[in-house]
Amino acid sequence: MLFRASAKTVAVMALDGSLFLHLIENFVHMRGYQPGTSEVRSWERSIPVLAAALNDAGLGDVEVMLEYALPLNSKRADVVLAGLHPSTEEPSYVVVELKQWSQVLPDEDDPTLCHVERYSHPILNPIEQVRRYCDYLINFNGAVADHGHRISGVAFLHNATEFAVAGLREIERDGRGVLFTGQRRGEFLDYLRSRLSGKHSGARAADELLSGATVPSKQLMSVAAEEVRERQQFVLLDEQQVAYRTVLNAVEKAKRADRKEVVVVTGGPGTGKSVIALQLLGELYRRGVPALHATGSQSFTKTMRKIAGSRKREVQELFKYFNSFMATEKNSLDVLICDEAHRIRETSANRYTRAEYRTGRAQIDELIDVSHVPVFLLDEHQVVRPGEMGTVAEIKSAAAKRDIPCHVVPLDSQFRCGGSDAYLRWVVRLLGLEPGGSVVWEPDDRMQLLVADTPQEMEAFLEARRAQGYGARISAGYCWRWSPEPKPGHPLPLDVVIGDWARPWNLRGDRSVSGAPPAALWATDPAGFGQVGCVYTAQGFEYDWSGVIIGPDLVWRGDRWITDRTASKDPVFKRSTPDTDVDRLIRNTYKVLLTRGMVGTIVCSTDAETREKLRELVCGGQKRESVQV
Repeated sequence: MLFRASAKTVAVMALDGSLFLHLIENFVHMRGYQPGTSEVRSWERSIPVLAAALNDAGLGDVEVMLEYALPLNSKRADVVLAGLHPSTEEPSYVVVELKQWSQVLPDEDDPTLCHVERYSHPILNPIEQVRRYCDYLINFNGAVADHGHRISGVAFLHNATEFAVAGLREIERDGRGVLFTGQRRGEFLDYLRSRLSGKHSGARAADELLSGATVPSKQLMSVAAEEVRERQQFVLLDEQQVAYRTVLNAVEKAKRADRKEVVVVTGGPGTGKSVIALQLLGELYRRGVPALHATGSQSFTKTMRKIAGSRKREVQELFKYFNSFMATEKNSLDVLICDEAHRIRETSANRYTRAEYRTGRAQIDELIDVSHVPVFLLDEHQVVRPGEMGTVAEIKSAAAKRDIPCHVVPLDSQFRCGGSDAYLRWVVRLLGLEPGGSVVWEPDDRMQLLVADTPQEMEAFLEARRAQGYGARISAGYCWRWSPEPKPGHPLPLDVVIGDWARPWNLRGDRSVSGAPPAALWATDPAGFGQVGCVYTAQGFEYDWSGVIIGPDLVWRGDRWITDRTASKDPVFKRSTPDTDVDRLIRNTYKVLLTRGMVGTIVCSTDAETREKLRELVCGGQKRESVQV
């Protein structure tokens, strides 16, 4: 929140201009950079209009909270009004979205979307926007979690006429999302009076909202329990069930002893870590235990939201990022499930982080502090970026500093790569991630492994598998630069060029372009075939057939692998990144890419000597005409 005062005070400060100086100063203090001119302009044009309306309605003592930050989220509501209800005298809140639009059209296909001239793409209907903000607060703010009737939402388009916005009202179904225009200002004032009393100060109600505990509501957990358990029919085997029971037992022990317990579940690709995470979520929500799921991967989090919450959008809000907890109160959750925990960073801060949160505090410490039972599921061989430090040793060390018991459960059985333990061992030996040196692949009946001489050969083979009904993707080391994303309707740039074969990288943004899926869905959307994926879009996912292009950053010379950092175009590698770290991270990258396939993997190198070595290890040195399509 940038500023809070009574409606009377806001009106006076808006009139003399001091309000906007305060907003700018607080914005810079919290975020570390200047607000954009369009944002300042919107404050100057919209806030005085709202303040005048409140005072004209006789609501000068209502508390006005400007740029109210939603819990565990980077989103901000323009305004939250706090007061007492005129009839019940209970706390009452109105979320207000202020829009300067004078002309807005509904989307032809989806009434929850709309079009405004200044934006080149559809945006959310403001009625739907404010309704979602209300629902989110009910789901995550303890002050209204059991009192959903206390909160309502308004979109106030003060520059618009009724004719200009008529098409938006199709989705007005309840009092939680209502739209008013400047032409209906009188009705807007009546609505505010129906929700807020002019006889009482709203300061105490605002205090209550601001001090509300940040936890998933019981209603949300009930919905999530039904959704996760109904959609996912998991059978946990052996050590998977051990890990599952270890977490549930830790929850009970922490409750009885009033002390923390840390659980680490470690295992390679396909050992069921995310299956365990979802199973735990469903069970914890069924028991009414406040819990959240978090990862450090945008692609993975978005896919988990899609899997577990496709029918119930509120369930999607239970899936967070590791950097969501910088300002969260200690022990505000019972359980935090940190999936893909090898992607934990040194700190949560980035260039957009508010200055007040740039404390240098370790991200592991934040994750441990926020819950009574932090659970970390990780694979140390999947650390692929500098600054990622999610290891068993780091977590045990952080727990030991606090004298917190730490339980480690290793997962051995795996279900990716056809369940072939032999293939996983072959990969880690191939890349020198475990001692003993590379070995010749001995085919088993679980996993198929092939070498292609060219990317054309690889692609033709995978196309044939797709024609048989299998899913397939091609991924590569980060050895080609990415062009800027094209405008809609324009062809994707062909960045990955190998001889006369050229294909685009996967998209980087959150929207589909020219038929290609957004980055987060590259691994799961069939339209992802045709673009080359990188480690950041492949990590955490699986598909039937995996084509892997080993680029010039990893080549075989003589009797060993050589990593060439100059061949990597990955911007995360800085000059200050030590060679030993780059070597390890490049090898881990290819370990991730080589372990995505469920049925088989076909590998191709851009380097002739490396291809010969791969052929020797995979085919026993035997020459062959070509991969059989």
